[in-house]
Amino acid sequence: MNKLNAPRPTYQDDPSIQKKRWFILVVLNLFTFMSTLDGSIVNIALPVISKNLDLPVAQTEWVVTSYLMMICAAILFFGKLGDIVGKIKVFKIGMIIFTAGSLLCGFSGSLPLLIISRLVQALGASMTMANNQGIVTDIFPAKERGKALGLIGTFVSLGSIAGPSLGGIIVAGLGWEYIFWVNVPVGIIAILIGWRVLPKDLTKLEVRIDKTGSLLFTLFILSLFAGLLLGQQVGYDDIRIIGSLIAAFLILISFLWIESRKEAPLLQMTLFKNPMFSLSILCGFLVFVANFCFNIIAPFYAQSILNLSPSHAGLLLMLFPIIMVIVAPISGALSDKIGSELLTFAGLVVMVIAQIGLAQLHQGSPVILVGVWIAMLGLGSGLFQSPNNSLVMSKVPRTQLGIAGSINSLVRNVGMVVGITVATTTLFGVMSSKAGYRVTGLIPGRPDLFLSGMHIVFLASASICFAAALLTGWRLWMSRLKQ
Repeated sequence: MNKLNAPRPTYQDDPSIQKKRWFILVVLNLFTFMSTLDGSIVNIALPVISKNLDLPVAQTEWVVTSYLMMICAAILFFGKLGDIVGKIKVFKIGMIIFTAGSLLCGFSGSLPLLIISRLVQALGASMTMANNQGIVTDIFPAKERGKALGLIGTFVSLGSIAGPSLGGIIVAGLGWEYIFWVNVPVGIIAILIGWRVLPKDLTKLEVRIDKTGSLLFTLFILSLFAGLLLGQQVGYDDIRIIGSLIAAFLILISFLWIESRKEAPLLQMTLFKNPMFSLSILCGFLVFVANFCFNIIAPFYAQSILNLSPSHAGLLLMLFPIIMVIVAPISGALSDKIGSELLTFAGLVVMVIAQIGLAQLHQGSPVILVGVWIAMLGLGSGLFQSPNNSLVMSKVPRTQLGIAGSINSLVRNVGMVVGITVATTTLFGVMSSKAGYRVTGLIPGRPDLFLSGMHIVFLASASICFAAALLTGWRLWMSRLKQ
């Protein structure tokens, strides 16, 4: 009998593992939170890092984007590797690498060293991100699986959004190095707990790793992000940038063609034949693009235009994750009773309204008004995220939940990078047009230039959420027709 189809023991059959399943979820969520947090926590520290290392903002953005780039390039590989050698084994190694990378980041005194340390950190993060949802799926019984996956999704969203606010408080009180060092004690505690509560892997696939697919996908991510991010600095009419983007497109086509013909591909293409899965993934991508437009712009507006200190800016931006962490579990529970489609649609409508409000802000806007729009954005995100994650995972068979989780994590991280690219490209493009020369950073004494760019960025992110709202509206209408 084929080993893949043979009966095998499960974690649900082991009472000792079931007793500690919630402790296991705590460990998973700690690293889920930290690894996603570190994709955004650096944003508010960019002005301080730029000043301390004497670098323009456009260069220090690589501290953020190199981290996300590595995760995107490696996450599918480590998801597949987890299926082959064991998801828990890969997760454990990832915890150690991430914690070590965090320690190195704080000791980096130059941009090259900081970027290398961020790549190490991201390597560990991708190992944990690729396998956390698969571990939950294996360990939790069916009646609790949705709740556990929903909590993972909540911590993903919370970590992604809480970065600027927590970062502002840490930078103001301790210094930029501590936004990395804060991971070390938490990481060590999580590792010690994890070694005690995480069980041994029960299931492993007898397949070879898709080396060709892994190489092509890595080349695609590197070519795409190099083109997008370098294009901000040298312009998208540069032949090297055009060449990089064309190469990314050709590599992607080759990757998809090869993957569709393999028995054990890196990326399971059959998942995308389900239109509702594809639509939910696309909507999640669009929301992360929009949220990272906010994440990259809001810290500069709060500090450079409203003249708030990093700590006060952090407290203001904290409204987003606070509201979200309150709303997301309620939204997840409601989705079990009334369905996910209505909640995702309502969340996106609220996000569109909030971003239009943010687009009207100016130098003299009351802080209370700014806080209202930020809180509304958190409310909309909280309404959307948990139900959409449930929709993603509910549209695939149980045997493919781990792969679906990796795709969900990949799309989320690509959305972050695209959001950063959209925000900075739009911001500097508008500022350059208004100034009459190329701008790649804030100009002292010219808040009007930044505000002009900021307004267009938020209108663009509102348009992105509006497009997602139209898609979810269609999904809601289709679900009602089936009833």
